[in-house]
Amino acid sequence: MSMKVGGEKGGAIAEINVTPMADVMIVLLIIFMVVTPMLSKGVDVNLPKAANTAEKKSEAQNVEVAIRKDSALFLGGVRVDSPSDLRDKVKQRIEDLPEGGKIIHLKADVDLPYSEVMKVMDLVREAGVEEVALIAEKKVEG
Repeated sequence: MSMKVGGEKGGAIAEINVTPMADVMIVLLIIFMVVTPMLSKGVDVNLPKAANTAEKKSEAQNVEVAIRKDSALFLGGVRVDSPSDLRDKVKQRIEDLPEGGKIIHLKADVDLPYSEVMKVMDLVREAGVEEVALIAEKKVEG
């Protein structure tokens, strides 16, 4: 590999060597591609399995509520202290959504009692939610 030291008269070169910058950018791109899926996981909930599930694409306006096995409540991946606090925060999140788009995606742990899930469903309906979508994992056949 040869390198040009100067022009015809032996002066300095005014060109920028972009190869090292391109190498760094490619490494950063690879790092972001690997790390980004890990960041968007949300709350770790052991979801129930269902044979008849439909894949829904994740949208930015989706409001997700999660309930862990220990009855801890989460709104959008952030822990909520009390049920009344959850109701108030859900009301704030959905007030700007259009009619027909006030949908909550509810993730509940498989070992959580059904009564706890119903309490949370009642809370979000009090907040003005029109529909509650229950999230489940697709059952693997075979």
